[in-house]
Amino acid sequence: MHSPSEDHMNAVLRILRYLKFAPGKRLMFSKHGHLNIDGYSDADWAGNVTDRKSTSGYFTFVGEAKFRGTTKEICELLWLRKLLTELGYKPTSTMNLFCDNKAAIAIAHNPVQHDCTKHVKMDRHFIKQKLEAKVFQFPFMKFEDQLADILTKTISSKAFYNSLDQLGIGDIYVPT
Repeated sequence: MHSPSEDHMNAVLRILRYLKFAPGKRLMFSKHGHLNIDGYSDADWAGNVTDRKSTSGYFTFVGEAKFRGTTKEICELLWLRKLLTELGYKPTSTMNLFCDNKAAIAIAHNPVQHDCTKHVKMDRHFIKQKLEAKVFQFPFMKFEDQLADILTKTISSKAFYNSLDQLGIGDIYVPT
């Protein structure tokens, strides 16, 4: 936003083209009878070949990683939990933050790991504190099942459409 480039404009145009040719897309909200809060977090470390910046993304489900992205997702999970509590629907189970990175999970559970930067050190302590308080758990999942990959990586069209199905995004024009 501070210094937009031609690459940024190309990304915006790509999103607009997708939206233009997907007018029947809808988001389906299903009633599951519970208010479990789960999150999916992913990051591509220095994945942008132009400026070597990282991209992190996450999805949060109500009723249904690295450290920078994980910390943002934990904050989102905590905010949703507080919001639901204020609305009178206090979640009763531990929240899940699904991660496909075993190293990130190990570092979050192990206080003796080395820290590369002050940001990672602060994030690691924040994550460790929430883990010890059993606010959330950090289950491992196979990378094929990681929904947040759709936000951070180039994936196959099969994986893309599978992710859309899991996210509840469908096409109102497709015959049932």
